[in-house]
Amino acid sequence: MTPVLVWFKRDLRVADHEALHAAATEGPVIPLYVVEPGYWRCDFASGRQFQFLRESLCVLDQSLTKCGQPLWAAVGEIEEVLARLYQRFGFKTMHSHQETGPGWTFERDRRVKHWCVGNGICWIEHRQHGVIRGLNGRSQWASRWSELMDAPCIPEPIELQGVGLPPKSATEVLSGVEISSDPIISNQPGGLVEGSTLLNSFLLTRAAAYRGGISSPLSAVRACSRLSPHLSLGTLSLREVWQKSQVRRDVLVREGGQGGFSASLKSFGSRLHWHCHFMQKLESEPRLEFEELHRGFIGLRQQNALHLERFERMALGQLGWPFVDACLRCLRQTGWINFRMRAMLVAIASYHLWIDWRHTGALFARWFTDFEAGIHFSQLQMQSGTTGINANRIYSPLKQSEDQDPDGIFIRQWVPELKNVPTLWIHKPWKMPVSQQHRIGCLIGRDYPSPIGDPAQLAREAKDCLKRWIEAHDLRSESQRVLKQHGSRRKQHLVRYGKKYQGTQMMLEF
Repeated sequence: MTPVLVWFKRDLRVADHEALHAAATEGPVIPLYVVEPGYWRCDFASGRQFQFLRESLCVLDQSLTKCGQPLWAAVGEIEEVLARLYQRFGFKTMHSHQETGPGWTFERDRRVKHWCVGNGICWIEHRQHGVIRGLNGRSQWASRWSELMDAPCIPEPIELQGVGLPPKSATEVLSGVEISSDPIISNQPGGLVEGSTLLNSFLLTRAAAYRGGISSPLSAVRACSRLSPHLSLGTLSLREVWQKSQVRRDVLVREGGQGGFSASLKSFGSRLHWHCHFMQKLESEPRLEFEELHRGFIGLRQQNALHLERFERMALGQLGWPFVDACLRCLRQTGWINFRMRAMLVAIASYHLWIDWRHTGALFARWFTDFEAGIHFSQLQMQSGTTGINANRIYSPLKQSEDQDPDGIFIRQWVPELKNVPTLWIHKPWKMPVSQQHRIGCLIGRDYPSPIGDPAQLAREAKDCLKRWIEAHDLRSESQRVLKQHGSRRKQHLVRYGKKYQGTQMMLEF
């Protein structure tokens, strides 16, 4: 029988894998993953992401080997790898899952489509998320999401008919790949086993604290599911996570007496829904990776040497606002921080520092182990106020510090320069008496930087800039266009630019 190729991309598992299941019914399977150097040269890619990928691929290889056919891994341009396999095996069909990724993958897929047409290859792409190709409007989107997520999961194959051992094992191939490493003190381990362990612990115990614990970076480490990198690379299927969370919630409801736990799982389920909602935005309008979604805001943030200096201080976690610096350093050194703090960091960069969201986005994308293009670029624009349909959220660094880290525990953990600062001054150490600074050995301006500015004044300046821009431009018709194409159909009035729109603003958190 003629072999069938399965191209693994962001679906690194064997269970609930429609592409693998379909190929297995048609003939011997060639399971392929290609490490593409061009992708890893993009400004959103990083060594921590590759570390998670490598671990996940090794586990995938073990799973496939158990089924009877090891993973074929290669490094290079995808068309060249496909051409070599085509010459050797003469495959006529290729299965994969659809991918909603950055512009680089969009262009890559166009080239692959051209190669397939030129060589008479039938390329079949399957849905694995609620994202819909060629969507013209959102009126039926939610029901179609539910239809896919409620469909039965596809079982793991017991045995695969394969094509034999690859020239080199996946481990050998991956060990020869050199991706620039970046400084990180801890990173989430990749692979199905790790993902399943996280999912089980979350559903059994940790989710009880989800609703009340996801806002503060202190409690979010355990209260959040921590499944985001596994959903990003597909070591777990979104459908499996959704269905298991719903089963667990049903059990809790039947047992009674654990309403808070059940409510937390309901909130988690909503965020799984919004995971696809935001990815759909990039699928429907890929330019939002590069350009303001609302065209009326193009040119809003002009950059100069001042903004470059601010960006450099932000990248170092040296803004002089302790809680913000702590969040920046935590993210930079671990690859993760909870969503509320992500939103705060983007908003502060966009408003208080007036940095273009593209610069912030590239930096944070590299820092995120769980980088997911559709969510990342959509949220960047939402938090920086360039969608035209979401309320502008200008976070107060001091209020967030006092609310989310009242005793300064998180600050002292990630900004050790301030470890001896009394709680009275921990949120604004620049107001601490100089005699006190000398006594504890922490001089502001020497041991820890002076604040980059007064947060309240910088917020006022940002609001004034926005007000002047809005008054000088007619934004209504473009806001209506954005809302029609991307807005949620759940009703919630938002007053934008003197007119009421049916829209919504939701926070995404895993």
